Amino acid sequence: MPHVETRTEILVTAGESSKRLDHFLANHDPDFSRTILQRLILDGQITIDGQTVKPSHKIKPGDRIILIVPRPEPLDIQPEPIPLEILYEDDSLLVLNKQADLVVHPAPGNWSGTLVNALLYHLQTETGSLSNIGGKERPGLVHRLDKNTTGVMVVAKHDQAHANLASQFKRHSITRVYEALILGVPKKHEGTIELAIGRDTKERKKFSANTARPKASATVYRVTERFGRIASTVDLFPQTGRTHQLRVHLASISCPILGDPTYGGKRVSSLEDIHIPRVMLHAKVLGFVHPMTQEEMIFSAPMPVDMKETIQLIRTRISPVTTQQREGKKS
Repeated sequence: MPHVETRTEILVTAGESSKRLDHFLANHDPDFSRTILQRLILDGQITIDGQTVKPSHKIKPGDRIILIVPRPEPLDIQPEPIPLEILYEDDSLLVLNKQADLVVHPAPGNWSGTLVNALLYHLQTETGSLSNIGGKERPGLVHRLDKNTTGVMVVAKHDQAHANLASQFKRHSITRVYEALILGVPKKHEGTIELAIGRDTKERKKFSANTARPKASATVYRVTERFGRIASTVDLFPQTGRTHQLRVHLASISCPILGDPTYGGKRVSSLEDIHIPRVMLHAKVLGFVHPMTQEEMIFSAPMPVDMKETIQLIRTRISPVTTQQREGKKS
């Protein structure tokens, strides 16, 4: 789909109650998330009766809203031949298995060597491109994984696909399953961690419950294997999509992810004499409705080699207790 400027006009009807502009537009067109709409409003691309306003501006009957999605700005980001494991690709989207040690988008300190650089290189020989809604430095990115988190990601090739996928993430209708190797064992075999989190008031690079703007978040977990009381593996089913949510939630129950010193301190860098190479977190399943065909799609990626090898080293030292073994003892 070609990238062109689109212009939409909306007239607020007499029966519409007073509400915030960003809320009204998000309900009017669910293909646009509120975050995207707020950015467009602040950029002056959404006006009321020809005037720029704030996202919190209250609409009233008779307001004439103009919504403009601009053409993509030329990117200064250079294509780079970084290998990608593509799981699926068509004219609207691309699904990949992200490797460890790969930053998703350019930012201060990482202007090159990112997933975006790799995507631009991959697509420069094709007719396709990347969506512009995410911004100049984040073309195509509907969601993200941390640098050392591996697994399945979806990338949008045009704005319509991006808006639709972003809406699915906003509604939490996306199927997401992660697996992690954690320190210790949760008290319950399975459960839900509910903890409102936001940017930490003291350490701005961290997220925690110690925040001025807490946002409700929930993670369902299930223990899949235990290694005595020292470590365990868990499947994680995020019910919300907050930044660092899984890492913060697991640390909150005293079971930080191994290899994650940001939330687990020095104790998670090694387990006895076993070195932990990185954050042991993998996005193994991602499911969504195709934004154009409406087909339900689900993708999975196997656990990466370094994570498998780390778990195997732990198995050689500690007798694991699997779910099946534990249930067998009960019967």
